Amino acid sequence: MINYLKESTFAINDVISDAWDVLKKRYFAIAGICFLLFIISNGSGILAMYMNSINIFLSIFMAFLFLVLYFAIQLTLFKHIFQVLDRKREDIHLKDSFPTAKELIYFFTCAISIIVLFFFVYMVIAVLFFPLIYANIIGITSMVSIVFLIAFALIFYIFLRVLFYPFFILDKEEKPFKSIRLSFAITRGNSMKIILLIVFFALFGSLYLYFSYRGYQVISTGVSLVNSFIIIPLSSVAFVIAYRKMMHDYRGDMDPSIMENII
Repeated sequence: MINYLKESTFAINDVISDAWDVLKKRYFAIAGICFLLFIISNGSGILAMYMNSINIFLSIFMAFLFLVLYFAIQLTLFKHIFQVLDRKREDIHLKDSFPTAKELIYFFTCAISIIVLFFFVYMVIAVLFFPLIYANIIGITSMVSIVFLIAFALIFYIFLRVLFYPFFILDKEEKPFKSIRLSFAITRGNSMKIILLIVFFALFGSLYLYFSYRGYQVISTGVSLVNSFIIIPLSSVAFVIAYRKMMHDYRGDMDPSIMENII
């Protein structure tokens, strides 16, 4: 286990090092898209509160519109990173990075399918534990806690496995359900590496929360700026690099079934 963790750590170091090299090539374009995501995320929240006091239906419509716009820009970011990896510098144009209508439809089809899957997993676990209440083996409060913990663990595991489906849509032009199956396939045996990558970037967000909670406003502001202009752009590039490395090492079927790649 220790050797496996060492190998995973070294693999993550390679991913972050390669991501930093890519980020330096197109920093202002990548950071600019990340900043636009920040503006839309915060602006939508403020506008939603304002619209809610005027008309609830208008508020829902605007929330939906901002959601589509946010993920469209997120896909633009990933697509631009793929261009940086695959093209010469003079061939890279931001206008070529905008997702097509088909890519957006595929993306949201996958997202809705995954949300339904998460709900199904939660309901199955709840149904399995429900008879224990009538057998007086476990109380309702304890059952709710246990179901939540088990469901959270399984949903998080599934999330790790399907995390890379947008890349197949953008990079390989795959259809929604095949993208999900391929994400399951390439992440098989790589869960620890993905977790370490997420933890690495999550640590910087935790630092912001820590310093903000302790009242160190100057330090927390500095950490927030580093997160916004360095960590978030770097993490976006890192996940694309990780995807490419897993695809390079993948030796399985290009039309895999989920059941063969669950564990």
